[in-house]
Amino acid sequence: MLIVGALAAMVVMTFHPTGHTPITRENFPSQALLNVTVHSLALVAAPTLFLGLLGLARRLGHSDVTTAALVAYGFGAVAIMSAAVASGLVVTAVIDQIFTGPTEARGMNEVLLTYTGLVNQGFAKVNVVASSVAVLLFSAGIWRSDRLARAAAVAGAVIGTGLLLTFFFGGLRLDTHGFGIVTFAQSLWLIWLGVLLCREVEPAVIPHSS
Repeated sequence: MLIVGALAAMVVMTFHPTGHTPITRENFPSQALLNVTVHSLALVAAPTLFLGLLGLARRLGHSDVTTAALVAYGFGAVAIMSAAVASGLVVTAVIDQIFTGPTEARGMNEVLLTYTGLVNQGFAKVNVVASSVAVLLFSAGIWRSDRLARAAAVAGAVIGTGLLLTFFFGGLRLDTHGFGIVTFAQSLWLIWLGVLLCREVEPAVIPHSS
């Protein structure tokens, strides 16, 4: 689940519309299909990753740290799904109304388009912070449990800290490029964890004879 979800997130950012291509009546159908498709994939990726991280938490063993990590990631997942709905489904419908709706409503629809973009940015900011905190907490859980390679814990700490510092102090812009950096950094780490989980199988428990 971690590998599949992370790869899906990377595909989303690879094909995500950049906004540099002007949308016209002629290209709107193809742009709308692309926009809805990539954001629908994002909606699938988020719960898939959560399931994978639930498996990671079980492998690490119950602790307050892993529970907090799941809560933080779940909080961020809700935010990114909300952003995907706004940017993928709502924006597409608003643009369609701009092209096909009554002329007198065009101004209001353009205002709605701008507002929806701001809503998307707000949810994206929540996701970056929550998911980065989750990466840090999972890294702490990996380090404490000693059930996965500690190198993964170090890498996660570097990624989580780096993203938070860049976001708060480095002026990270959450446009397609900026959010793509966040997605690819976290996804590569999650794929590594998925590989470790597949390779490091827990030993079978042999019951004691009575």
